[in-house]
Amino acid sequence: MLGVDLAGRRVVVVGGGPVAARRVQGLLADAASVVVVAPALCEVLADMHRWGLVEWRSREVEARDLDGAWLVHTATGDRATDDAVVGWAAERATFCVDAGTGTRGTARTPATTRHDEVLVGVVSTGVPDPRRTAAVRDAVDAHLREGRVDLRRRRPGAGRVVLVGGGPGRVDLLTLGARRALAQADVVVTDRLGPVGVLDELAPDVEVIDVGKSPGHHPVPQHEINRILVEQAQRGRFVVRLKGGDPFLYGRGGEEVLACREAGVDVDVVPGVSSALAAPAAAGIPLTHRGTVGAVHVMNGHDGWSSAALTGLRDASCTVVVLMGVTVLADLAAQAVAAGVDPLTPVAVVEDGTLPTQRVTRAPLADVAARAAEVGVRAPAVLVVGAVAAEGLLDAAAPDACDDAPTADRPTDAVRARDTMTS
Repeated sequence: MLGVDLAGRRVVVVGGGPVAARRVQGLLADAASVVVVAPALCEVLADMHRWGLVEWRSREVEARDLDGAWLVHTATGDRATDDAVVGWAAERATFCVDAGTGTRGTARTPATTRHDEVLVGVVSTGVPDPRRTAAVRDAVDAHLREGRVDLRRRRPGAGRVVLVGGGPGRVDLLTLGARRALAQADVVVTDRLGPVGVLDELAPDVEVIDVGKSPGHHPVPQHEINRILVEQAQRGRFVVRLKGGDPFLYGRGGEEVLACREAGVDVDVVPGVSSALAAPAAAGIPLTHRGTVGAVHVMNGHDGWSSAALTGLRDASCTVVVLMGVTVLADLAAQAVAAGVDPLTPVAVVEDGTLPTQRVTRAPLADVAARAAEVGVRAPAVLVVGAVAAEGLLDAAAPDACDDAPTADRPTDAVRARDTMTS
């Protein structure tokens, strides 16, 4: 196979129907200068001509139309015309793709898939078989999309940083985008939380830098993390900043993006599944539920209550999800009750959400701190405050309250067995 750069080079497409239109779309994606020769154009090609994307010669093809072309593509559906074009191209030593049978031309159009800077093409070496090549292309595409291939560059290039949201911890909750980024990584700068199990799947020579923090213990401060990202990228490396949850939800991703941009480093973000959503779902707690509550407020426990969160709890108009709230749980509960929130408001504490060690502790707001201390609740954990945190909410829901709304799955028996509850 031969990769050909067609950018700015003349390509002649003979035919004005849907097949020709598909071929032209691919050629325009490669920045080719396309000339279409046909008495009439289908609607798609007509739009391309109207927008100035292609040149149109509105007549039957002639030999002189091929003069100066780097590539010719015939798709008229007329055997005699296609044969004539193939012959004219051969006389001019110009590569020609024959869309009619694929056997008479001197080139073939591969079924392609593109990932980052890698273009993969599949062609038949015998009798053309487009369906088979497309099936093989799709299988290769799936393999690449799932990050199963080492896509690291082997030659020097410009460095870049990709902030990857790793989700709540379970490896299978990584997005395909996250998997692809990890497949390209020369170095991974990782947190303590998130899907650290995926690090075992990396190639042995991928460098892993642990900058994880735990409550009250920040061995690598944020400004140092920013410096590491910039320095590694300036060395020409592909850097993945693997973070738990989502980079832009209490993940300080904004600070890291700004540090990269200020240093002139290319930076991108792959969103992740936040534990604010995933942990309650894994525990069978719907954050919104028709007939119960229709809004969600997410907060950082160390920032304390906002007036909006307290108002939402007082009038039961929203569910409040608290991240990083375990160490301040007693203060949060006392402040909420003092601010007029019903002491009997249900609270659920979800530890290690989505992991095999997941545990759910439930108690009324006034008692939750004591109950959490009694059972030894530890971070990381997500606090869910509001009516949806009540045990048996889904079991007790009236059928007419949610007859046309989606419902969350009920907690599994295994999850229920791990729950610790008080009445």
